[in-house]
Amino acid sequence: MSTLYIVPTPIGNLSDISGRALEILSSVDVVLAEDTRRTKILMDHFDINTSLTSLHDHNEVSRIDGIIDLLNSGNSLALVSDAGTPLLSDPGAQLVSSVVEAGHEVIPIPGPSAILTALVGAGFPPVPFTFHGFVPKKKKTRNELLESIVGSRDTSVVFESPERLCVLLEDLQILAEEGRQIVVAREMTKIHEEFFRGTIDEAVSYFAESPPRGEVTVVISPRIKEEADQRIDVAAARALAQALLDEGLTPSRSARELSIRLRIGRNMAYEVVHSLLDKDESII
Repeated sequence: MSTLYIVPTPIGNLSDISGRALEILSSVDVVLAEDTRRTKILMDHFDINTSLTSLHDHNEVSRIDGIIDLLNSGNSLALVSDAGTPLLSDPGAQLVSSVVEAGHEVIPIPGPSAILTALVGAGFPPVPFTFHGFVPKKKKTRNELLESIVGSRDTSVVFESPERLCVLLEDLQILAEEGRQIVVAREMTKIHEEFFRGTIDEAVSYFAESPPRGEVTVVISPRIKEEADQRIDVAAARALAQALLDEGLTPSRSARELSIRLRIGRNMAYEVVHSLLDKDESII
């Protein structure tokens, strides 16, 4: 029984590749690469001379029979994408399914992932989370996805091209509640790495003035729970609200800040603020 290894490659910093990944790339008979030119740069850097064969979105199906033949002949293979862990918004899923069905072993190797790197660095609850891949361009499927994201109580992760990021942020701004938090991770592990953190409104303003470049991963916080579902520390909420009022913020601005900082619904935030103004200790 032959083996197909699924080998993650660095998402930017070549030092992130594991010793085990290098051993496999050096020892297999063929490396299946999304873009052989990009993979050759990696292979040359580590002085690996294994044969490269392309496997991308446009030829994956037509290559499967030939790859199965290679495995049947006793060859071992490695599958890589341009960056990160293969199959996640990259080609290879149909191949892996076919290899399993043909009775050969599939061994995944742990390694770099833009999804997990952005998720754990975002500061939102990492479990549960949902990865949606690249945001669709077609209006109907796009709207369905974005509505699902803004209504989700899971943290959501998407990929988007830098050219379309501002459009995505503007669409989310329309659909999401005020104060919804977002992280835009750009050029992760590279010299110009950036994690933008703030509200969707703030992200729209920031990236309108500073157009993004490079690889982009977007993490959207879970929706703010409805007031009926929430339990808050009333004393802490009132103390923060009083501090905001003492700083000179208007009641409406104080309520908005309270909603953002404590991630509670706007109605509850207004009730906390106005309970102070009315000297009413009860919060329904």
